[in-house]
Amino acid sequence: MQLPELKEDCSRCAALCCLAYPFEAEEDFALLKEPDHPCPNLGQDFRCTIHADLIPCGFGGCVAYSCAGAGQRVTQILFDGETWQEDPDLLHHMTYALRVLRPIHEALLVLQEIAALDLPAESRAKCSALTLALCPEDPKTIWDFEQDHLQEALAELPDFVETIADFALGAT
Repeated sequence: MQLPELKEDCSRCAALCCLAYPFEAEEDFALLKEPDHPCPNLGQDFRCTIHADLIPCGFGGCVAYSCAGAGQRVTQILFDGETWQEDPDLLHHMTYALRVLRPIHEALLVLQEIAALDLPAESRAKCSALTLALCPEDPKTIWDFEQDHLQEALAELPDFVETIADFALGAT
């Protein structure tokens, strides 16, 4: 099984993070923005017009954000390179897909770190099983990521992390 890319590549995304999530003024964002609306600092080329000055402009939340590769996966794989600018009807579908896929990618990052630990066989097997469950074979639509078994595996991760906490603490 091969993991998807788990590092963001903004050059292969359609700036989905600048649309999908709300901004709340005073919480690392200098303005209030509703979900599924473009940030006013977003250019037509899907690039931030204030990227070099995010922190001085009050956008520390943007600096801290990572989609863990979910943005380019949504844009390039699930939507075959199409963008919401080319087809505005895709906007809500693409942002919804990002909100579904990002937690899965974050979970895969956690599981990747766990897999590097010296774990007992039972914990190693559980880590592998969760990873496998979060990686549907040849996914083509967002529904592939909304299957019950995948969502159940995602929900199991916090409890699993608790069971291996002592191993993780011993690795530091």
